[in-house]
Amino acid sequence: MAELHDLTALEQGELLHRCEVSPGELAEHYLDRIARLDDVGAFVTVAEERISTCARELAVKPVGASPLWGVPTAIKDLNLTRGVRTTFGSAVYSDFVPEVSDNVTLSIEAAGMISLGKTNTPEFGSPCYTEPDVAPPAVTPWDRTRIAGGSSGGAAAAVAAGLVPVAQGSDGGGSIRIPASCCGLVGLKPTRGRISPSPMYGDAAGLATAGPIARSVRDAAAFLDVLAGRRTGDPFWAPEEQLPFLDACERPPGRLRIARFIEPLIAETAVDAECVAAWENASTLLESLGHEIVDIPRPLPVEAVAVFETVWAVGTAMSVVNLAPEQRALIRPLTRWLTERGEAVSGPAFGLAIAELRRYAAVALEALAPYDAVLTPTLATPPPKVGAIRDDADPARDFQAQKEFTPWTSAWNVTGMPAISLPLHWTPGGLPVGVMLAARPAEESLLLSLSAQIEAAALWDHRLPPGW
Repeated sequence: MAELHDLTALEQGELLHRCEVSPGELAEHYLDRIARLDDVGAFVTVAEERISTCARELAVKPVGASPLWGVPTAIKDLNLTRGVRTTFGSAVYSDFVPEVSDNVTLSIEAAGMISLGKTNTPEFGSPCYTEPDVAPPAVTPWDRTRIAGGSSGGAAAAVAAGLVPVAQGSDGGGSIRIPASCCGLVGLKPTRGRISPSPMYGDAAGLATAGPIARSVRDAAAFLDVLAGRRTGDPFWAPEEQLPFLDACERPPGRLRIARFIEPLIAETAVDAECVAAWENASTLLESLGHEIVDIPRPLPVEAVAVFETVWAVGTAMSVVNLAPEQRALIRPLTRWLTERGEAVSGPAFGLAIAELRRYAAVALEALAPYDAVLTPTLATPPPKVGAIRDDADPARDFQAQKEFTPWTSAWNVTGMPAISLPLHWTPGGLPVGVMLAARPAEESLLLSLSAQIEAAALWDHRLPPGW
């Protein structure tokens, strides 16, 4: 007989709807698992007092409530949560408790979901691994010696280990899709402006967005319905959908024209044979489903990489600009190195870099416009060992290794396109390998329809990691 955590988030929502379990009972089930089984570095803070209050407030499910009403989740430690410690993955903020919540937190609460706490993230969400000073490393439950990815590593580890059914992540260069691939999950980066970044608006380049991490496409779609929406004052937004994203999973996508390429975009690096096999097998599967596969050249030129790095470095510098000297002494070597690069960029040079990046994005969008989706590997290798990428003694080498591990993900942050990593492949040793699909801007519904079709054909839900 299935236990509660064996069920999908939507199945748990159905139990709540039928009053077969209460929100408090479901939350307690997961709190017990967190206490016993969080050897994957998933949580930085467990908000037990907040949980009991939320559970008591959810006495009756309102008419028209989200199908995830009452379902537990978790919020990334980069997002503001009023009254709950938020460290941003940094020793500088190890005791910081926000006085306000951001839009992501407010949207989750408004949907009646219960956040069990804050999930692990690297300092200011910058690296593609999650090894902060404020918590143990986040590891994939498929092999606890290997990274869960970053920067939403704690969120992915929590979902993959069955500590929450779905979790919120954020993605400025792959930070949802990278951990999803490392942990054998579905990770969706929505289109630019789909989810409001209110009230911080700290991402001047528009690279980052929140998004769902889940075990199934439908759970991810239902959670996107919770998170999606704009607030007055947003600098950009996606067109509002007429139907829930969850409904898109029930619609056949039709015959699609899908572009594919495998040439790395942001670093010259070899692609592991397992990642190539995952990409090839996904192509074969898509063709078997009736879709046309077209090989295309890389949509972004090599010259775009340096421009992206300039924008990324300035973004890191913005995270520490108001820190006192004694606080700066606490930041990690990689953060310090990126900050020094960012602070060396003048205001006009940063403005020019953003404009240049948008021109590169426009060229890529024009080149990809004839295609309904784009297929690449998610990562260049299966998840490496903890510490294999991080290099405190040589941050430049660390940054280069990150680029070589993630040579495709940031392209879709540059273009603003929605992109999803799907767990379509496992190595002979049992490590998950994701495959990535992107769609035209604001076409999450098509991307979810296609992903649900793939999920029905691939049937990955029977795979569970050790210790489940």
